[in-house]
Amino acid sequence: MSHRPEVGAGVDEIDLSEKTALVTGSTSGIGRETALALGRLGATVFVHGRNRKAGRRVAAAIDAAGGDAVFFRAGLSDVETVRHLAEEVRARTDRLDVLVNNAGAHFAEGQLTTDGVERTFAVNHLAPFVLTHDLRDVLPDDGRVVTVSSGVHPRADGTFDVTTIDDYDGLDAYARSKLANVLFTVELARRLDGPTANCCHPGLVPGSHLWRDASIPVRLAVGLLERLPASLVRRVADTPATGAETSVYLAASPDVAGVTGQYFAECAPEEPSATATDERLARDLWATSEDLTGITWS
Repeated sequence: MSHRPEVGAGVDEIDLSEKTALVTGSTSGIGRETALALGRLGATVFVHGRNRKAGRRVAAAIDAAGGDAVFFRAGLSDVETVRHLAEEVRARTDRLDVLVNNAGAHFAEGQLTTDGVERTFAVNHLAPFVLTHDLRDVLPDDGRVVTVSSGVHPRADGTFDVTTIDDYDGLDAYARSKLANVLFTVELARRLDGPTANCCHPGLVPGSHLWRDASIPVRLAVGLLERLPASLVRRVADTPATGAETSVYLAASPDVAGVTGQYFAECAPEEPSATATDERLARDLWATSEDLTGITWS
């Protein structure tokens, strides 16, 4: 794999002491490293996850590094729980400078949520859709929304039949949700007046916990990568820390102030699939997302 360039003017030198950031799925993997990095830069970090002990450990590590952290425990598979998370965040701050939609899941078996939506799509796309909607009023004009997509998104064909799990394939469902992340970013950037919206591919990160619910073949392949010597793994895959670099860059770097609607990889803009930039498909997905969640963006 190629090495990422140095992060612009030097992210390590940026002062985020007056900023507040929410990073979903930040109790492990890429999200954890993103939260820790933003905390080291001085931000108040809202840590999110389902595991209370893990969340408190991350928050404590941020506090120890000189930042300030608050942990929020919430699931993301149902609209009601996502909206409750947004309510809790709004109760703690009236200004959210950075929202990193990082939480993601990959399920081997098809499942419908209590809202009747395929679970991968619900967690990976509808949760960011709802959360961003409910927090948009506390995003300042220079606020940033960063959504973690994936380089596997070109596998998806742009159909979003997500109320059935007939003929379910875990990788196809994941790719579909990651395509939705890019389309969401494209349309969100068009709709937001002030805050920016970008998405990114973090790389192949065996050390993330994304694959814990994947199929047995996928878990075996990831497990094999994890058992390779670190020097060899770095040639073909990323660590959670390097996987977080682009998210942190988009969240903090002055180089991307005002940049919006873009897909990034290795801290640089990259062209996603043609399907991912189809503006009509982006609008159609937006309408579908409103129907599935009962939320209407003004």
